[in-house]
Amino acid sequence: MNDSIPRREFLKKAGAAGLGLSLSTSLLSFAAPAVSPEPRRLRVAVIGTNSRGLAHVEALCGIPGVEVTTICDVDDRAIAKGIAAVKEQQPAGAKSEKDFRKVLADPAIDAVTMATPDHWHAPMAILALAAGKPVYLEKPCSQNPREGELLLEAISKHGGIVQMGNQRRSFPNMLAAIKEIHDGVIGRAYFARAWYTNARPSIGTGSEVPVPPSLDYELWQGPAPRQPYQDNIIPYNWHWFWNWGTGEALNNGTHEVDVCRWALDAGFPSRVISAGGRYAFHDDWQTPDTQTIAWDFPDGKSLAWEGRSCNKFPVEGLERGALIFGTKGAALLEGDNYTAYDAKNNVIRQLESGRGVKDSTNVLSSTGPALDRLHFENFVDAIRNGAPLHSPISEGHKSCTLLHLGNIAWRTNRELHTDPATGHIQNDPGAMKLWSRDYEPGWEPKV
Repeated sequence: MNDSIPRREFLKKAGAAGLGLSLSTSLLSFAAPAVSPEPRRLRVAVIGTNSRGLAHVEALCGIPGVEVTTICDVDDRAIAKGIAAVKEQQPAGAKSEKDFRKVLADPAIDAVTMATPDHWHAPMAILALAAGKPVYLEKPCSQNPREGELLLEAISKHGGIVQMGNQRRSFPNMLAAIKEIHDGVIGRAYFARAWYTNARPSIGTGSEVPVPPSLDYELWQGPAPRQPYQDNIIPYNWHWFWNWGTGEALNNGTHEVDVCRWALDAGFPSRVISAGGRYAFHDDWQTPDTQTIAWDFPDGKSLAWEGRSCNKFPVEGLERGALIFGTKGAALLEGDNYTAYDAKNNVIRQLESGRGVKDSTNVLSSTGPALDRLHFENFVDAIRNGAPLHSPISEGHKSCTLLHLGNIAWRTNRELHTDPATGHIQNDPGAMKLWSRDYEPGWEPKV
């Protein structure tokens, strides 16, 4: 209370006001701050824990009131990784399940996150929506453009929440950068360039071998047409085979291309071209290890992406990043770092992440678990409080479709002209056949 008011006078005024409070209650209410209610407990299952799903566990376990109760994977070895990761942060641990359909049927699970191979992303998310489960879905949200459309149809039919895992949409400096670009800090943004580099080794020539006893290969294949088990595909190299993966374009290009499209405030393109190939090695790798994709948009904007899976020479000193060009300058975006330049290349704005992690050279990275967690927090906030998603599938589908179209242009070796309202390929039935895919009979995704 205000020390200038005598205690007796305060009590007299309080009584006259009809507060009806005892002395102890009055003093307690003034002495103690209001206590925030405990956040609603959220029980989450993580599906797919051979790699990226372990980051899901780390992010989720750091959010108050969130508990990872179930680890699900088709491989016992991956389940063991997930269980160990949970145990490090939650003493109670988690239970295991090999069949995701049992997870979706479990009423004790409030939400699911999915870090499975690409060919399972949309089909599994559609089933989760039908089961009433909110979904955090790793990028890309689809293995082909039609699956993105099916996801949107499923959300329309069942309602529900699906957040795509392009986590830069929740990075604080990225949110600030995009707002400033939209507000004109570099003038009218009209061109964007993105890139990704790596030094991936050859995957060699695989051999057909017996399926490991720990792996349910039938369930791993799921909606994909059946192929014999080969020793150089699982756990990671499926990315480079069209039957399951989407190549580097959607494996890593999704992040920076999405940031560029966001900065340009662009939708679907009107023209797409792509060049490249498998140049670094002669092996089983089917998708390009070197690829450029360019898109034109109907409102006088363009975007280009360069991917080099097997040559790590940096661009602008960065192994991955994005440059946005405008009529009055340019902006360099990398993870949660942002630098804006005027027309004379002078720095006019700079934001650097303080939440990253140090790499092997003791350099602070602009990505990392603390930043990733922000995207999961947004997903949790959407479930608990109805907060807007930072990356709903309506946006994720557009960015993924850009890259799918780039792959289709490369696979057909021709320029594509597309409908800027839907992304559909125009006047090219042959290319449009790749808008969807063939499915294993009985496993087709249905809404």
